Amino acid sequence: MVRVYYYDNIPGDQRLPHDSGKPVSLSTLEEIGVSYWYVPVEGHESKIEQIAKEREYKNRDVINVTKEGLGELYESKIKMFFEEHLHEDEEIRYVLSGSGYFDVREQRSDAWIRVGVEPGDLLVLPAGIYHRFTLDETNAIRSMRLFKDEPKWIAHNRGVETDSNPYRVEYLRSIGVGA
Repeated sequence: MVRVYYYDNIPGDQRLPHDSGKPVSLSTLEEIGVSYWYVPVEGHESKIEQIAKEREYKNRDVINVTKEGLGELYESKIKMFFEEHLHEDEEIRYVLSGSGYFDVREQRSDAWIRVGVEPGDLLVLPAGIYHRFTLDETNAIRSMRLFKDEPKWIAHNRGVETDSNPYRVEYLRSIGVGA
């Protein structure tokens, strides 16, 4: 079962658990627009196809985030992934191997919620949600990325301009915050 909890905000290696000891329910994730499924990796094809069809995902690829896979870009990519940002598209990740953490902002408290992902976890972050990603101490994750259209990955780091991004505004409206 996926581990979801409030991030402790104690300085230190981002790849450590940073578990505050305060668990978060899957219903709390749903309230902020985050969807989660567990789909066993062995024999996952039909269930992933069903979800892709239902959610209109037309494209996919596989990303390997490892020191070997990213080479000299590894440290800069890990740092970039951990910057607080949003996307104008859903971010869909299905973990095939390895593990890591997605942190998502709980809008009402501005607290980080940490989601520890492992093989079989399928996480969908809505367009406009502030989030970040990091590996854990295993330093490796292999994930399928699904896309509604052509694959793209444009991060908009948090700031005054991003706070007024139409996708951010729509996200806030969708969870009942703002006008």
